[in-house]
Amino acid sequence: MTASAPITQDVLTLPRKVPEGDKINLVGLTRDRMREVLIENGTPEKQAKMRVGQIWQWIYQWGVRDFASMTNLAKGYRAQLEELFEIRIPEVVSKQVSTDGTRKYLVRIAGGHEVEVVYIPEDDRGTLCISSQVGCTLTCTFCHTGTQKLVRNLTPAEIVGQVMMARDDLDEWPTPGAPKDETRLLSNIVLMGMGEPLYNFDNVRDAMKIAMDPEGISLSRRRITLSTSGVVPEIARTAQEIGCLLAISFHATTDEVRDVLVPINKRWNIETLLQALADYPKVSNSERITFEYVMLDGVNDSDEDAHRLLDHIKSHKIPAKINLIPFNEWPGAPYKRSSNNRIRAFANIIYQAGYASPIRKTRGDDIMAACGQLKSATERARKSRRQIEAEAGVTK
Repeated sequence: MTASAPITQDVLTLPRKVPEGDKINLVGLTRDRMREVLIENGTPEKQAKMRVGQIWQWIYQWGVRDFASMTNLAKGYRAQLEELFEIRIPEVVSKQVSTDGTRKYLVRIAGGHEVEVVYIPEDDRGTLCISSQVGCTLTCTFCHTGTQKLVRNLTPAEIVGQVMMARDDLDEWPTPGAPKDETRLLSNIVLMGMGEPLYNFDNVRDAMKIAMDPEGISLSRRRITLSTSGVVPEIARTAQEIGCLLAISFHATTDEVRDVLVPINKRWNIETLLQALADYPKVSNSERITFEYVMLDGVNDSDEDAHRLLDHIKSHKIPAKINLIPFNEWPGAPYKRSSNNRIRAFANIIYQAGYASPIRKTRGDDIMAACGQLKSATERARKSRRQIEAEAGVTK
């Protein structure tokens, strides 16, 4: 393998300015920022904290989008809010439902860009896979999303708005005054959609703080998993400022192979990444780090790779589980999925060493919603297999 793919795409992303005269969107504002905005727009300072609490519950606990329905606010104040503010979330462009019940949403955000969001129902949970960027900063050669250039970072409103959109579709906002129902159709969030979350850290953090707020959506931090390709400087901040579970897109056991599969490895190599994981403040046997490992035929799936993976984890004493992912092929992909027998043999080596080694069940591949397949239709520029192989540095 000869690595030629860049570490990150050379794309400048600028925050989108709200056109003058537009209403201010309250979605995505932290409590402190919402208080400031309310005061700046006429709410008496002595009332502001109370008003934030009331509006917050209407938006995030009850899913209300209409200020007129916020009945514990004075009528005149509701009219004032309606004039100055809005409660806006991403717009659903299309929804596809897989034969296995997986739902894939194409949602439109400010500027007309589109991202994909996937809801995966299971017997004991419902997981929402959300995006953090339009396109992706990285160029992982096995990932369909990675062949789409980065357009821009998502805002906190656009990130937490994906959660709100899915709750709309699942019809699971509770009714004020009704008995509390602990059953959650959307019980887990994984930041594994389009983009590298740690290259959009501040916006991801603020969105997840909103999702975890006990007076709103109220998801436990242990119900949220952030997946990174290995942005080492931000890993410790993830534990300190978000506190969620961590997953690593590992995918290779030597720097030579990982440089090709996950080119960010050229900036922070395997040893540097493993040391950061060993130091991760939240790591414990009850909160293991998940090593995500896509199974590519003849590339990273040998017995030797399995043993090297174990050596990496053991030598750094990292409480871990290894999530084996059968490669989900996409048009023009330069790799093939490992055989079922090879995947099982790899998993058995891991299991015999005392580590959990679940083989991820492929979900939603009939609607291109499986891991590594997300790519928004409007941004999709089809490339030939030869072009993709050349950019990836894959020689045959």
